[in-house]
Amino acid sequence: MPKNEYGVSPQTFGGTCTSNPCVQNWSRRGQGYHSITLALAILVAVAAVQLACGGYSAGSSSSPSPTPTPVPATFPTFSHVFLVIEENHSFTDVIGNSSMPYFNSLASKYGLAKQYFANAHPSIPNYLMLTTGQMETLNDSFSGTIGDDNVVRELVGAGKTWKAYEESIPSAGYLGGDAPPYVRRHNPFSLLSDVQNSTTQAANIVPFTQFATDLANNSLPNFSFIVPDVNNDAHDGTLATADSWLQSNIAPVIASSTFQSGGLLVIVFDEGELSDFNHGGGQVPAVIVSSSSKPNFQSQTLYQHQSTLRLVLEALGVNKFPGQAATAPKMAEFFNGH
Repeated sequence: MPKNEYGVSPQTFGGTCTSNPCVQNWSRRGQGYHSITLALAILVAVAAVQLACGGYSAGSSSSPSPTPTPVPATFPTFSHVFLVIEENHSFTDVIGNSSMPYFNSLASKYGLAKQYFANAHPSIPNYLMLTTGQMETLNDSFSGTIGDDNVVRELVGAGKTWKAYEESIPSAGYLGGDAPPYVRRHNPFSLLSDVQNSTTQAANIVPFTQFATDLANNSLPNFSFIVPDVNNDAHDGTLATADSWLQSNIAPVIASSTFQSGGLLVIVFDEGELSDFNHGGGQVPAVIVSSSSKPNFQSQTLYQHQSTLRLVLEALGVNKFPGQAATAPKMAEFFNGH
């Protein structure tokens, strides 16, 4: 029995209908199947390409592209960041206190963190949290070496510059013990292996008298860590003395073109009153000042010193954060656009 090109006899499909022309002309019909199959394959391929390219939508020959999701505003970056540390007073001691009119004027005009808490008592774990993201020790007399990741390592790795301006320190690069009214526990940089093992980095620890010179010469580093001595930081002296020191030394910074064109200032107390153990070290005042700050802003977010460390680095465009700073709440809410 003759078979078509697929090796199938017409009777296989025809039964008693072998006289039907469609069966008798099976081979011609088989050739037609070739053409239909090829046409269908082309149509399927074209449709697939249209779908992949976004050129097809049901019920419409042309469909507009979807609107992109808006990109969130980026964290503002600054050319210079200044961190000033005051001592041993709680939030309620300072905010609204007539003995600190200058500090309170900054808190009113710029940003005030109303739920900011120190990490511990006494001083040294707070200074270390601000530089390593870890408390490291609770011993104010600690004089060893800390090898953990730290702000110096990240700044240097990112090509940024830094200085610690320590009031009343005996000399530049000094890594020794207390020389009152300078105290080593207020100089965490002197404990970092990155500084102890490098004369270049140690030279970035300088007397505070250098600060005015660097400001006048437009040679400030990217990060300035500023510590008044114990007579001027409200540790041994009064709040009024501390406020006067701030107005004399910090007001010129804020007024400078360097600051106005890209400066960020944070003033924070290291710990609260010794009777205040809220969140470890008590509630303390912190103000955030910049030309990009939201005016008269008061934050209700809970922050601690690891957030300030993160802010320092993030504000300078550094995206790696030591210790607890890596998971600390961001402080972007203080700035316009956030």
